[in-house]
Amino acid sequence: MTVQLLLKSACLVLCSFFGLLALIVTGKCSYSPEPDQRRTLPPGWVSLGRLDPEEELGLTFALRQQNLEKLSEVVQAVSDPRSPLYGKYLTLEDVAELVRPSPLTLHTVQKWLLAAGARNCHSVTTQDFLTCWLNVRQAELLLPGAEFHRYVGGPAETRVVRSPYPYRLPQALASHVDFVGGLHRFPPTSSLRKRPESQVAETVGLHLGVTPSVIRERYNLTSRDVGSGTTNNSQACAQFLEQYFHNSDLAEFMRLFGGDFAHQASVTRVIGEQGRGRAGLEASLDVQYLMSAGANISTWVYSSPGRHEAQEPFLQWLLLLSNESALPQVHTVSYGDDEDSLSRAYIQRVNTEFMKAATRGLTLLFASGDSGAGCWSVSGRHQFRPSFPASSPYVTTVGGTSFQNPFRVTNEVVDYISGGGFSNVFPRPSYQEEAVAQFLSSSPHLPPSSYFNASGRAYPDVAALSDGYWVVSNSVPIPWVSGTSASTPVFGGLLSLINEHRILSGHPPLGFLNPRLYQKYGAGLFDVTRGCHESCLNEEVQGQGFCSGPGWDPVTGWGTPNFPALLKTLLNP
Repeated sequence: MTVQLLLKSACLVLCSFFGLLALIVTGKCSYSPEPDQRRTLPPGWVSLGRLDPEEELGLTFALRQQNLEKLSEVVQAVSDPRSPLYGKYLTLEDVAELVRPSPLTLHTVQKWLLAAGARNCHSVTTQDFLTCWLNVRQAELLLPGAEFHRYVGGPAETRVVRSPYPYRLPQALASHVDFVGGLHRFPPTSSLRKRPESQVAETVGLHLGVTPSVIRERYNLTSRDVGSGTTNNSQACAQFLEQYFHNSDLAEFMRLFGGDFAHQASVTRVIGEQGRGRAGLEASLDVQYLMSAGANISTWVYSSPGRHEAQEPFLQWLLLLSNESALPQVHTVSYGDDEDSLSRAYIQRVNTEFMKAATRGLTLLFASGDSGAGCWSVSGRHQFRPSFPASSPYVTTVGGTSFQNPFRVTNEVVDYISGGGFSNVFPRPSYQEEAVAQFLSSSPHLPPSSYFNASGRAYPDVAALSDGYWVVSNSVPIPWVSGTSASTPVFGGLLSLINEHRILSGHPPLGFLNPRLYQKYGAGLFDVTRGCHESCLNEEVQGQGFCSGPGWDPVTGWGTPNFPALLKTLLNP
């Protein structure tokens, strides 16, 4: 049978199920593409050719949810301290009842997939994701336009299965499916930097890089600022870089740097598979600094090695959040991609997943990125390039700083790599309206208005040290590791300590932090007022993006933590 006949027969099957009256009248099977699908191959990835038609694939279908306006209202009510519903979080079952796809959507999608030969389909508690297995021939008939290739790329020579071409959905399915995962989005690569080690003579009062003791000194933590070990408080980091950590590295890190505070020397739970071989630097960093900042608190790690080649690790993490009733209260994630490289449908749906997490009282922290304001060319003109999920209005985004004197525990200045800017997708949320308007009206160093969307969601929200960390990886202490992948777990660990105090005082965990953070005008944070981050290297801006200043700014947010003051600000109610 020719490909044309196969396509025609597949279309007839689809039309018989879903076209009903309209398609019978026209005699055609109409298709609708997911808009703005990524079609360009990321740098460093090479195709190894098309897959065998009989090879098996696992694809994830994001089903259209209900009551999204109501979901937004619930987020606002449970996250705003001025609301009578503040802290009255939903259970996973409550969320499922709210957003579960309609019976028509569930029935329509299931019949479409069964007609195509899909098997071993698994849903989640909220029923808004469905993962099914098909062979390549079936998948390409199901999603016309898709053509599955195997690619290899990234520092670890990772292999993935993706389609270089956009897919289309039958028109009758377009209103029931937000996107299909496992076709376009490639795994991210680490932006973590190991900067050259500075040369300095050993002198009393100097330090030779950021360690837990340096963090605790700068952010005013004492040896008593650790978890009690008596609550069900927990924290987590998620990793999507085909990396994993070694427990032996964590133990060695704590032996070298954790002697002056109580801590746990092993991870409580690993979700996913821990591969074999060398540990990854970023995975090691995440675990070691989350567990030393949030000391003596139960810690989970979401790990992606061992996944099937067609899976997207970040998407798999979102599915886990929609399928687990009991989760850690704080999640730190060092993951990001350029907003413009992702479809609007995908971005909006992921944003909805963050809203679901917020209704359950989860605190999600994302690194702001390590490219400053970013840069790309649109119709021959340069613009700044925002990052997602950093630009989501439903996560707390963490930027980066350096010590003013790199060898002393001093005031902080901007780390020039600290990601920040304004979303081109999400409008400015109401909680930050006043702060951002104040920055735009008072900053003496604003870039030209054509470079950024001044009405967009502005980020980051907060910051922490991101320069010059010591990390133990593969049994070797490594100095001068830098990136917002470092600042994010540090800030997350300190929020876990605050949750510990809240739980012991009978209060709910912090949940989605931003409304409260902006209402308090950054109280409890050190304001970072010196420095600018990097951007486009052209004559107009000459490599300079935004600059920090008093109050909130799109480089370091409200600033870095002063733990005793931040605890006082966030402890009650």
